[in-house]
Amino acid sequence: MAAPGRAAGSRALEMCGLGRILEALKLLLSPGGSGLSSLQMTKCDVLLATLKSNLSALEDELLKDPHWNELKLLRDEIANKAEWPLNSVDVTWSFTSQTLLLLLCLKETMIYLAADFSPGKPNPRTPEAAPALSPDTLSVAQQKTVQSALQFVVTLGICPYLMPGVGVPLRCRTEFGAGVQDVVRLDAAPDAAQRLYTSCRVLLNIAQHASLGSLIFCRHLGDIAAGLCQLGFCPTKRKSLKPEGEVLTEEERALSREALRDILDQVYQPLAVRELLILQGGPAQSCTEAKTQVRCRAPAWLRRLCGQLLSERLMRPSGVQAVVRGILEGAGAGPAGGSDAEATAADWKKCDLIAKILASCPQQSLSPEDYYRDICPQILDLFHFQDKLTARQFQRVATTTFITMSSEHPQLAAKYLLQPLLAPLHQCLNTAEIPESDMVPGTILVTEEELTRCIEDVFKVYVVGNDPSPVLVDSLLPVLRVLFSLYCFTKQSVSHIRSLCQEILLWILEKLERKKAIASLEGFAGLNKSVSSLHSLCQFRAAAQGGIMITIKEAICDEDEDEALYQKVSSEQCQLECLGDLLFYCQECGLAGDFFIFCLKDLTHVAVENKAKLEMKPFSSQSLLELEQHQTLLVEGREQKLLVLQLMAVLCERMSEQIFTNITQVVDFVAVTLQRACASLACQAESTVESQTLSLSMGLVAVMLGGAVQLKSSDFAVLKQLLPLLEMVSRTYPDPVIQELAVDLRITISTHGAFSTEAVSVAAQSTLNKKDAEGKTEACQQASHGRSTDESRSHFEQHQSHEKPKQTGLKSAALVPQVSQHSPITNQKSGSITTEQLQEVLLSAYDPQIPTRAAALRTLSHWIEQREAKALELQEKLLTVFLENLDHEDTFVYLSAIQGDMVSKYQEPLIHTFLRGVRDPDCAHRASSLSNLGELCQRLDFLLGSVLHEVTACLIAVAKTDHEVQVRRAAVHVIVLLLRGLSQKATEVLRDVLKDLYHLLKHVVHLEPDDVAKLHAQLALEELDEIMRNFLFPPQKLEKKIVVLP
Repeated sequence: MAAPGRAAGSRALEMCGLGRILEALKLLLSPGGSGLSSLQMTKCDVLLATLKSNLSALEDELLKDPHWNELKLLRDEIANKAEWPLNSVDVTWSFTSQTLLLLLCLKETMIYLAADFSPGKPNPRTPEAAPALSPDTLSVAQQKTVQSALQFVVTLGICPYLMPGVGVPLRCRTEFGAGVQDVVRLDAAPDAAQRLYTSCRVLLNIAQHASLGSLIFCRHLGDIAAGLCQLGFCPTKRKSLKPEGEVLTEEERALSREALRDILDQVYQPLAVRELLILQGGPAQSCTEAKTQVRCRAPAWLRRLCGQLLSERLMRPSGVQAVVRGILEGAGAGPAGGSDAEATAADWKKCDLIAKILASCPQQSLSPEDYYRDICPQILDLFHFQDKLTARQFQRVATTTFITMSSEHPQLAAKYLLQPLLAPLHQCLNTAEIPESDMVPGTILVTEEELTRCIEDVFKVYVVGNDPSPVLVDSLLPVLRVLFSLYCFTKQSVSHIRSLCQEILLWILEKLERKKAIASLEGFAGLNKSVSSLHSLCQFRAAAQGGIMITIKEAICDEDEDEALYQKVSSEQCQLECLGDLLFYCQECGLAGDFFIFCLKDLTHVAVENKAKLEMKPFSSQSLLELEQHQTLLVEGREQKLLVLQLMAVLCERMSEQIFTNITQVVDFVAVTLQRACASLACQAESTVESQTLSLSMGLVAVMLGGAVQLKSSDFAVLKQLLPLLEMVSRTYPDPVIQELAVDLRITISTHGAFSTEAVSVAAQSTLNKKDAEGKTEACQQASHGRSTDESRSHFEQHQSHEKPKQTGLKSAALVPQVSQHSPITNQKSGSITTEQLQEVLLSAYDPQIPTRAAALRTLSHWIEQREAKALELQEKLLTVFLENLDHEDTFVYLSAIQGDMVSKYQEPLIHTFLRGVRDPDCAHRASSLSNLGELCQRLDFLLGSVLHEVTACLIAVAKTDHEVQVRRAAVHVIVLLLRGLSQKATEVLRDVLKDLYHLLKHVVHLEPDDVAKLHAQLALEELDEIMRNFLFPPQKLEKKIVVLP
């Protein structure tokens, strides 16, 4: 169908304005006149009469009113060029034809007015004035008139001629629509197919104007698409009975198919997806009655066509986003990010549906690999929307799609989803090949944005998705060590990705098989060199936006070797502490206990291996190469042992008493202890610590067998693995008390507790501190058993202390809950100790066993702090005890002896010493003095007032003038510690210098070249901001004051 030419009717276009055409449309669409008696007519009759009346009124105006001559001329010219029948005995089609003619007149007039419009130049004196509108612009009222006309065209010219199941039926829309279906005469000329074809083609012609096209497609795209689908793709029934004019030609069907694809390509793609989904329909439903509101199922050819068209939408650029928006917006959520977006984001069913659609390879794609290659980058982009509500919907869809694709096509998902996702981490592995162009020192290998986006995406896929499928878990294993190194770096400063790294590591450690999890932890600690780690040339650096980037290290000069060694040692210590922090959260799942036992086993193996390596040939029988190899192995073995010992110290310090969660772990711990004792005996290297640990472990077994835990038959099956080790201890250990206890424990385990000797019961009671008065006066043999297990009790009491030393024992609260209830430190009431107890503790303070002595010193210290009368009577003697133990070679005893806050007494000499140290020529001494000064100021509180100005002046001078970056960092860190220690008291203590400190911090943030010092300053400003907020806006407390009247 050709559009009317511009030359035809040029005079009419000049004279006819938009107002006249819209007035004609209003006349045509006006409601029924007063001459209609609606009480005596049905609704269908009223509708037909109204349509006839409006047609007649329009013709009368066009013929009689001279002002309408131009419109009549334009309409007649367009009608002469029309290729469809305008008149019919069916009033609804005549009305539709006239409305279409007027809309065509409106389109031609708007095109003519826009072509002749030339906007004037803007006046520079009034730049705020709005530019002149184009003359083809429709007002809001005029747009409503056009929308009403389009509604009539669609209702009367398209919807009645759609087949059942094609589009949404009129009866399911409005009451008016249900009545229209009854007034349309399908038996009248032209044929229904011709009417449908004419309406669709003319509307598409009108839509060529941008303004009118937006009005048409925003509301009627679905109906027009349904009509074009039926015209172009519906299978034809070849019957020769109908006249030739009533059958669509193949050319018309081809034009309909082409028009359908054109409009689907032009419109907003989510809208196209939504309308195609509506056309495709849902499952089959009954549609037997004519007046039922249930929609019939779409025919098979239409369902196949819509599926094909939807696949084409998906395969286009940004097709994934269009499909996601189309489904979410079409599900009742409104525009993505709208008011109901949060409810939609929480609907997992919709997300699962979209995920299945995206994961299924359409038939149009050449192969699944081609499909995944095109689609996967778009799926990754769904994670990166900035709008919060939109991001929530899209991220949930992307996460679900990620999991679905990984389960259905694991190899393709690993190649096109997981590898791009983890690329920034793979790029800096020690197994990666770094291009020579990127090996220049200072080169940024992974930018801050790339690394932050990678960590956030990994968190969304793995932690939020929470699907421990093998392909997802295995993909994360190679980069775990890099993730852990990144986590350790974030612990040294402020970073918003620290919590994300921690959650990712905790998730993967929980989901991994226990052996793989322990192997990963072994790699974190540096015990397993085969685990992929950060490339030796790469390093993490703080970035400008609070994130982290990966750069190439600077070359190390000879003068910096000592600094590099110090950094290496500090980094290893930091990693072990971070590992302890991670394992603190892994206690409930049992991973911390299993890894602790693994470290104990490794310690035993290292000791045995070192003993074997020490047995070397005489130097004369070895070549220099063999000697060098032997020395290298010896050094590596010592490094391994030192690392294990360091790791054990960190674990003992960080883990709580709930480290063991089941009897199996406790038995494994005892077994490892017995094995190490036997290995030490074989190597003739028995030590005091191993003897104490052996006493602890055997006392722990006695506790379990003594009734602290209700043991089952399966528990005794686990305990039986101790029998060979107990037998070896009973035969080889030199202490007869240990030998006898080992024999008795073997008997009790073998009989499943049916026979238990008195020694086992006494050992259990001693361990739990339950000995009564009769037990203290028992025979010497029983007392000896009590001594052997008192060492275990002292270990448990150390764990109960709030100030844990680095060398602490282990216990399981789930297995021996009575221990915490009988600790003399935590539960001894004031004034309740006796002279006998005091004498017993004083004797223990000189015990040769280190844990016993340390526990006694801590008990005495606690009694003095609690102002116990018996202890205060002997305070001179107690002071002598503490002073004598200050010279003890073991730090455990030394630290127990010096426990107590002496800052208030020695503040003056300490402060002056540290301030003088700040002036030392050695930068390391200056930094150390500042660090000690910060710790001291953190504890002084109001006592800081006398030296406040002196300390502040020192910090300002150092932070602004010192040439060493480490010293400047330490000066700023002192302020952080000062604000953190004072907290809300800072406004009182620092009121005279608070402004000076604030200016100093701002100076550091703006002018300091060192990133770490800037971060410290920013951290201090955040502390200060929180303090001032709480000072200016104190939290409101809801209190009710009750006054008792006299």
